[in-house]
Amino acid sequence: MGDLTEPFQFEFFVRGMVAATLVGLLCGAVGVYVVLRSLAYIGHGLAHSIFGGAVVSFVSGISFYIGATLWGVFTVLLINAAARRRQIGGDAAIGIITTCAFALGVALISRHGQFTRDFDAALFGEILGITSGDLAVIGGVLVLAAAVVFAFWKQLLFTTFDSDVASTYGVPVPWVEALFSLVLAATVIASLQVLGATLIAAALVIPPVTARLLTDSFTRMFTLAALLGGASGLVGVYVSWFIDVSSGATVVLLQGALFALALVWAVARSRWPGSGSGERLAAIEGAAID
Repeated sequence: MGDLTEPFQFEFFVRGMVAATLVGLLCGAVGVYVVLRSLAYIGHGLAHSIFGGAVVSFVSGISFYIGATLWGVFTVLLINAAARRRQIGGDAAIGIITTCAFALGVALISRHGQFTRDFDAALFGEILGITSGDLAVIGGVLVLAAAVVFAFWKQLLFTTFDSDVASTYGVPVPWVEALFSLVLAATVIASLQVLGATLIAAALVIPPVTARLLTDSFTRMFTLAALLGGASGLVGVYVSWFIDVSSGATVVLLQGALFALALVWAVARSRWPGSGSGERLAAIEGAAID
């Protein structure tokens, strides 16, 4: 294996490891709300949709981050609006809207005959190509997400478990959902360079589900999911250096291994989560808004 400290001699590796750790923390924390809202598929769909937005940004000659952010927020809000229609449903809305957005990106690439390194990284990730600017964006999104969760903890909790109950407590549900949409879109955009559009969904879903197998407490689940995501990002990138495998894939495979261990532990301890009605009520009562 060689010198275990060898990777740390390279600045690009250190940047990649820091980026993977921050993205792991970010996706793990935000993913808790995605999983509990039963929107696990939205991470996959939104990543593909934002890829389409990135292509549109490139063709239009505007900043990738600005264009992709606007496109991502618009996509999530459109999904939320469509999902409220009983005739459509959330899964169908996600599938239609995000697939069409991705197809638009592919069509534009085909039309212009260009598939640049940036778009290749957006699809599959290129963690060792992380720049200081990318780190700044990831750090900024992490701070944004932390600020939103800290400032709107109760409102997000209410809306996540039962939007009808949240409304009766005076929570402005549409505004909370719009704010969460912004955070989710920003999370996906910040993670594209690290994981690529094909792996972001796993990073959003696996750590929260693993944490759910280990605890019945929402607060502990949130904390544990973030820690699992961050740790798997850190260790995954380090291991990928020695086994010569894609960093993003190694991170996700490590998360999958942790999930398998948690599943075995849950079965052995007979800790299968129930319907969640009791803990859901307790969570809502514990978060009563003055």
